[in-house]
Amino acid sequence: MLYQLFTCMTAASALAAGLVFATPDGWKPSATSSSMRVAQFVLPHAAGDTQDAELVVYYFGGSGGTIDANINRWVAQMQQPSGAVPARAKRTVNGLAVTLVDVSGTYVAEMTPGSPQRHNSPNFRLRAAVVETPNGPYFIKLTGPAKTIAGHESAFEKFVASLKYQP
Repeated sequence: MLYQLFTCMTAASALAAGLVFATPDGWKPSATSSSMRVAQFVLPHAAGDTQDAELVVYYFGGSGGTIDANINRWVAQMQQPSGAVPARAKRTVNGLAVTLVDVSGTYVAEMTPGSPQRHNSPNFRLRAAVVETPNGPYFIKLTGPAKTIAGHESAFEKFVASLKYQP
């Protein structure tokens, strides 16, 4: 299924948008929980896991901070074993610069922005991407149990490879 983000956004945002991607089989679209989230998916959990993974696509109208600031924030949301180094890669996808990060550990992000309550989810994995478009960056964040994320590895790679900008 080809998914155009501007179908999820307000008319004003639609004019600044244009990121298009193919939704992998088995990913279930879900209602976005805030205006910053322009698309949201549930990735069904793997056998033995009790929790699904979640992929969110964020667009802040052309802002949202630097690539490094976002990657550093995402990495800080994961407590990692001593000496662990997050994987980081940069690639070009259909003419778009995409920076990726992959980190495993205990997910300790705030429950909601600014909340003192935090997740405490061991054996989690976070895969994320910053997609640079002519109308500003999109931020993609996938979190969930490590085994579940591993089960969706190929689909995530196909998702990233399908990213296109269509003004």
